[in-house]
Amino acid sequence: MKLIYLAFLMLMLSVGTQAQQNYDVSLIPKDLLPYASAVIRNKDVTIEVKDVDNTIYHIKTAITVLNKNGDDIARIVIWYNKANSIKYIKGTTYNEFGKPMGKFSEKDFSDVNASNDFSLFEDSRVKHYIPSIGSYPYTIEYEYEQRSKQSLNFDDWEPNSFDGLAVEKSTFSFICKPEFKIRYKEINMPSSVNISTTNNGQNNYTWHVENVKAIRDEPYSPNPEQYLSMVKIAPENFEYEGIKGSFTNWRELGQWTYDKLLADRKQLSTETIQHVKELTAGISDPKLKAKKIYEFMQSKTRYISVQVGIGGYQPMLAADVDKLNYGDCKGLVNYTQALLKAVDIDSWYCVVEAGSRKVSLLDNFASMNQGNHVILCLPFKNDTTFLECTSQKIPFGFLSNFTDDRTVLACTPTGGKLIHTPKYAAAINLQERRANFTIDDKGALAGKISTTFKGTQYDNREEIIDEPLSEKITLLKEIYSSINNLNIKKLDIEQDKNILPVTTEKLEIDAREYAAIDNGKFYFSLNPLNHSGRPPRDIRNRYNPVYINNGYTDVDEINYNLPEGYRIDSAPLNISIDKPFGKFTAVMVMEGNKLVFKRRLQLISGTYDKNDYSELVNFYQTVFDADNYNVALVKK
Repeated sequence: MKLIYLAFLMLMLSVGTQAQQNYDVSLIPKDLLPYASAVIRNKDVTIEVKDVDNTIYHIKTAITVLNKNGDDIARIVIWYNKANSIKYIKGTTYNEFGKPMGKFSEKDFSDVNASNDFSLFEDSRVKHYIPSIGSYPYTIEYEYEQRSKQSLNFDDWEPNSFDGLAVEKSTFSFICKPEFKIRYKEINMPSSVNISTTNNGQNNYTWHVENVKAIRDEPYSPNPEQYLSMVKIAPENFEYEGIKGSFTNWRELGQWTYDKLLADRKQLSTETIQHVKELTAGISDPKLKAKKIYEFMQSKTRYISVQVGIGGYQPMLAADVDKLNYGDCKGLVNYTQALLKAVDIDSWYCVVEAGSRKVSLLDNFASMNQGNHVILCLPFKNDTTFLECTSQKIPFGFLSNFTDDRTVLACTPTGGKLIHTPKYAAAINLQERRANFTIDDKGALAGKISTTFKGTQYDNREEIIDEPLSEKITLLKEIYSSINNLNIKKLDIEQDKNILPVTTEKLEIDAREYAAIDNGKFYFSLNPLNHSGRPPRDIRNRYNPVYINNGYTDVDEINYNLPEGYRIDSAPLNISIDKPFGKFTAVMVMEGNKLVFKRRLQLISGTYDKNDYSELVNFYQTVFDADNYNVALVKK
């Protein structure tokens, strides 16, 4: 009997050992290691919609971290609030041989408020955990479950969500009742969905990937959505915070937003309506009326984020913003709409993915989670104008590079419309500088600099324009740090807030010992005002195309008056490059004691062939070398 028991015990131990995944690092396929900082050994993501107000997320992940760059990839971040609760979290860490080192649970996670410095109301919190292993490689395995009381938004599945991440195995399952219809969008997926039926008659949509190699981090790469794998899910019928709806395209989603989230939220007091009418009395041009109202809104309100419950999508009442003098992007756009409506000017509430990287809404797949910001559109005939309502300083009709050149959703009375925000081309984004300097026979420099900033470069001095004079001087010395011993004697910075705005900066400066003097020779930097950074690193066998997000043009001219009796003792600078992605010229000419330096750099936004990357590196190297050219003068 004892022998039978021992045999049974050994059998159970054997089964348990076989059931446990072996996380020995040596078992990772060798072809997954190049460029990888971390490798997902196995990841299972399941989303189950039990009802329109009950969605369950179950995530189980094992990831091996190969070096310190993989620590952030392995970081566990779980967002939650009253409508998205965490049921449990548990995990285990393993050494490089796959042996367990320790366990962790929800109590080991940091729990912080997800609100930021400009949030007034926000019920979101974040639990996060970073394993402190201290040696590489290591593996972290964890599992958690969440419940969401809505069926409007579902997390995207991104099996290789980072550069430097390889994937052994990863599976995504979306489970729902047959009557819960969904649409899905596969982006850069190596395989398509498998649709089956579970034992209890539910639909199971499953995606699976194996042996996905890591993608190297490459400068000037497109947005990750262009080359990493992703699956998006959107419902046809849903419920969010008690509000039901349905959509299959952007027109229907925009209609639901207009009817359910924006309706009856633009009422204003009789006093405010009368004030707006008096404010615009005598102005016949609708655009000038809108400008007057927009500037009134800017002077009256300030931006504060409000992210509680349905407030994450629904704006505050316009009357509340008018009374409290604050709101988030939704509330301020809705309030501005209400003010414009008081003088019979139509406008559209527009959902946009904002940020320095240009990300457009997908034209062939509508979903609620593609936008993170709201702006306002004024559909004047042949003169469509967009407004950013969260800034007290941005000019009327100017978007800057935060929301320019991307597709957005306009929510109109007749449904949603995809429209495109203005693009600020390289020629418009102009920084133009002219300087007149004198260098005396002791090497001291003195002169004046005048610079204009236009287009997206209008913002180049935004952070300092409202600072006290002493702070302005300190910050400008940092900007012009190439001039040693810089002393700013006078300065003036002004902004002209047209639809294509202009910032003008005028300086009067001097600097002792700017030029070095040695054995009758003069040495000084030809271009102390606009130095480019170091060129990007060279990469062989590039994977991604070259992507330039923002184009711009810099034009510089410096006129030097030099001491009499010197001539150039080095080859004069004379460079001209013309490439599809950019142009650069740098020329110096000396006549008598006058030296003129002219520089023009233009970078053109767009996507270029990956084989152009080496040309881009060479282009930037040439610019860098020219910007660091030193003039050598010798007595005649």
